[in-house]
Amino acid sequence: MPFKPRIESAELLILKSLNNRMGLSDKDTQHYLNLKKGYEGEVQFDLWTEGLQSECFILNDLLLQLNNTVFQIDSLIIFSEALYLFEVKNYEGDYYFESDRLYKKSKSEITNPLNQLSRSVSLLRQLLQSLGSDLPLYASIVFINSEFTLYQTPLNKPFIFPTQLKRIFKDLNAIPSRLNRKHKLLADKLISRHLEESPFKLLPTYNYGQLRKGITCVECTSFLILVDGKKCICKKCGHEEMVSTAVIRSVKEFKLLFPEQKITTSVIHEWCNVVKSKKRIRKALGQNYKKIGVRQWLYYE
Repeated sequence: MPFKPRIESAELLILKSLNNRMGLSDKDTQHYLNLKKGYEGEVQFDLWTEGLQSECFILNDLLLQLNNTVFQIDSLIIFSEALYLFEVKNYEGDYYFESDRLYKKSKSEITNPLNQLSRSVSLLRQLLQSLGSDLPLYASIVFINSEFTLYQTPLNKPFIFPTQLKRIFKDLNAIPSRLNRKHKLLADKLISRHLEESPFKLLPTYNYGQLRKGITCVECTSFLILVDGKKCICKKCGHEEMVSTAVIRSVKEFKLLFPEQKITTSVIHEWCNVVKSKKRIRKALGQNYKKIGVRQWLYYE
């Protein structure tokens, strides 16, 4: 169990919702797909870290700031005698390395992940020093996708390929490690510095009127939802969900998209669309949120 679990970023969740409710431009679609693919790769890497038997703290998806500079760490593993930082890349296809640059086989240059790794390592080392930690830090780039090939790979670069993961984690499991209060304190300090929201979100402009209303299926994202008694049934994939659960899930989506908007029975009734009873909406809100105000000024938070 990771000490800090990985969750989908607000940016990814918002883009996923907008893609479903209004569609995205080609540019925004590509950005969304890149974020989605990156997250999927990180989750795939998590399956490896969760299998570690050695005593360690696993901190996933840290967004940190040092001297007004924000940097992200995909995975950081704290052992008793060292820290291991992993930058995960879910690249797919043929690439080649030449003159310290990374290219797609089509000869188009892409951002060299070594530069990102170097920056993250430098900033993290400074942060660790300020927190009183002198543990050595080892950093690697993990190419997680089994369909990835890198030609002309230099032997002296900190690259880990899919075929090497089994051996790498066997080595990590062999590390003698005995955690104590000092390591727990370091993990807590790093998590306390985690930024919940990135200041660099790239989102298209949108408004309430542009978005399609309705409860979406939690499994297939379809709007083909039928309310039958206490259940929402997806007519596309057949998935069933309690109406109250579906309503609260839709409220969370609404709050994510419109954080400044007050949550009222009327607003959520319109947002959910397929739940015809306002009484049912009011009950779900009352059971899950705090009531503020009375009568026509009543809202929930």
